[in-house]
Amino acid sequence: MTDHPTPPFGEQQQSMPGATDAMQPRPDHGEHSYKGSGRLSGLKAVITGADSGIGRAVAIAFAREGADVLISYLSEDKDAAETARLVEEAGRKAVLVSGDIQHASHCRAIIDRAVEELGGIDILVNNAAHQATFGDVGDISDEEWELTFRVNIHAMFYLTKAAVPHMKPGSSIINTTSINADSPSPSLLAYATTKGAIQNFTGGLAQFLAEKGIRANCVAPGPIWTPLIPSTMPGEKVSNFGMQVPMKRPGQPAELASAYVMLADPGSSYTSGATVAVTGGKPFI
Repeated sequence: MTDHPTPPFGEQQQSMPGATDAMQPRPDHGEHSYKGSGRLSGLKAVITGADSGIGRAVAIAFAREGADVLISYLSEDKDAAETARLVEEAGRKAVLVSGDIQHASHCRAIIDRAVEELGGIDILVNNAAHQATFGDVGDISDEEWELTFRVNIHAMFYLTKAAVPHMKPGSSIINTTSINADSPSPSLLAYATTKGAIQNFTGGLAQFLAEKGIRANCVAPGPIWTPLIPSTMPGEKVSNFGMQVPMKRPGQPAELASAYVMLADPGSSYTSGATVAVTGGKPFI
């Protein structure tokens, strides 16, 4: 598919964490375009933030490639139920787990549910994130800074630490970083800082886990059209979102799914410690 929506989209605002149905244009998660080929047949995946956006696109792709999926999400029950429906429509098992991953206890509960209801974990996708936009460093409260780190990087550690004992050789951990790890936006200072930390965490983790036969990689998206955008950015930025990259448009969640499938595929057995950039033509160095 090459006919993707291009800005301007019109000013639109939502309250956090945002909802798919309220977005114009509606994001494409690959509902009608992604075709699987059995690359993840029989595997079991945990995906955080899988209710919408990138997480939903990854859940659809994984299911159509043959994986069962645990869908971790904050509170967006309607979006999460739709993701589960799409997973089950592909003939795979879907497990829904709501709750806040900033808490270590909830992260451990997610892994426990995956082991209990899926029978194990072969793929962990740490994708959920919190972001907010600020005009000045003084506008960022201590509480906001700490929340961003708890959700974006601390949870990644808690989930990984809990999952690794259940992962066999050949398993894969995929962390969602961002182009902001390399080219930080000042208005997203807290978010961008955590995304740099995620890339560093992934590089160190890959070395830690190599002898266990577990791979760790990250995907670095550029501007992607998800509910995070109208719920965390001012209307004028939403209208022109994506114009800053060479392709002059935001990516659709569906356009990232193949990167996650590639990294999860057992055939990518020598790929670890890598960052796969999906940035609409903007270099990631």
